[in-house]
Amino acid sequence: MRQHLFNATNIDRYREEMARGVGLISDHVGAVSGPFSGAGVAEVSMRVDDIDLDRPLDDLADALAEVQSVYLEDAVWFHEPRYLAHLNCPVVIPALVAEVLVSSVNSSLDTWDQSAGGTHIERRLIDWTAERIGFGVRADGVFTSGGTQSNLQALLIARGQAYLSGDADVAEPLAQTSARFRIFASRDSHFSVQKSASILGLGTDAVVTIPTDDRRRMDARALDVAVRDARAAGLIPVAVVATAGTTDFGSIDPLGQVADVCSEHGVWMHVDAAYGGGLLVSTRRRHLLDGIERADSVTIDFHKTFFQPVSSSAVIVRDGDGLRHVTYHADYLNPRSSAQPNQVDKSIQTTRRFDALKLWLTLRTMGADAIGDYVDEVVDLASSGYELMCDDPDLEVVTEPTLSTLVFRFRPRGLAVSVADEVNPGIRRTIAGSGSAVIAGTLVDGHAWLKLTMLNPDTTVDDLRAVLGLVRQIGHELVDAQHASEGAR
Repeated sequence: MRQHLFNATNIDRYREEMARGVGLISDHVGAVSGPFSGAGVAEVSMRVDDIDLDRPLDDLADALAEVQSVYLEDAVWFHEPRYLAHLNCPVVIPALVAEVLVSSVNSSLDTWDQSAGGTHIERRLIDWTAERIGFGVRADGVFTSGGTQSNLQALLIARGQAYLSGDADVAEPLAQTSARFRIFASRDSHFSVQKSASILGLGTDAVVTIPTDDRRRMDARALDVAVRDARAAGLIPVAVVATAGTTDFGSIDPLGQVADVCSEHGVWMHVDAAYGGGLLVSTRRRHLLDGIERADSVTIDFHKTFFQPVSSSAVIVRDGDGLRHVTYHADYLNPRSSAQPNQVDKSIQTTRRFDALKLWLTLRTMGADAIGDYVDEVVDLASSGYELMCDDPDLEVVTEPTLSTLVFRFRPRGLAVSVADEVNPGIRRTIAGSGSAVIAGTLVDGHAWLKLTMLNPDTTVDDLRAVLGLVRQIGHELVDAQHASEGAR
């Protein structure tokens, strides 16, 4: 069995089998003609469930052939121009090369004596990101698995800061004080805010929802009133979460105005820029993040608008001292006496992949401006899509895009909202079943809408025009079928 271990003895085997894997994915991607096969849940599940994991195939070639059948054939391909559903990006090749290095070496970024140079590369990238945000020399942070974990860690730090503030009685147990903690976020903020509140023992009711304006941005005046009311009621404002790129609408909250409110009331300001963080490298739209430099913490997902493979995220804090709220020492791992730069001191994880290398190799190969150009291209594409929708009498669109998402629905003049609520999910399912495109759906004020998310610089206006043509065609067919059914009754 030792012939399977990656070591100097098995280098030839490593080269051969890695080449097989690269050959398989290269050949398969070259033959892909759409973002999805159209297969249903039962069909895919049956192929996987029928495999006996206690009877190995022994030969990698056979195992790869099986993987092609149970995975690649029905994978969802984010690199395809008509994948327009979620915040999934095509990935850049330098990052894929880094993935091979990361997995092969298998560094663990918790302590320096498990990673050495990896620790310093991650720290340099944290510094680089903090500089792009506009933070000073006291800034720090750590890579995480994704925006949800980054938001959780930021709010954990904010909770710790609030407990030590003048609003809380440190003689009172944290669990008792927590009942008075409140987090403020817009109605369109990411669900991870509520999830974090629950994990932190505050409960989802601790999240105060702030209304938005007609561009789906947080209303800063309503935020000010909500924070004042909370304090007047004897509650403790823990944090305000401003969103730089909401999941559905790509809206960016007025960061400067939110910062003013937070500054006036002495409340931690967290910016969830998981989606909009790519604007940090935009050469044309960096100004959309003006005010982010006044935040206390920021979430950035490199695996969204930096075109990195999952997972690659970071939480950055203005003052690295705040990271002490996640620091624990173990004698066997990171004793207090250690002089080594241990990243586990800053993370809620222990064992952690060297995901920073992907971004490092991308920046060293392509440069930040090239990534920023990709971001600008997909935002430009969304603007073109908005114009197409506004000119189409069969379609309604919620709001003009700030980033690269468009929420819209099929609703010709005279079509009842109740009928549109039935037809639009059907449009999405039918398109997915065809395999020709993948789009998303969401609810807006309780009603069914469709969503296009553009994160592929290879997607063209013609691709959008074709997908919208499918939406119209299928929409009319479903409406006609519904009318025929009603007439038959």
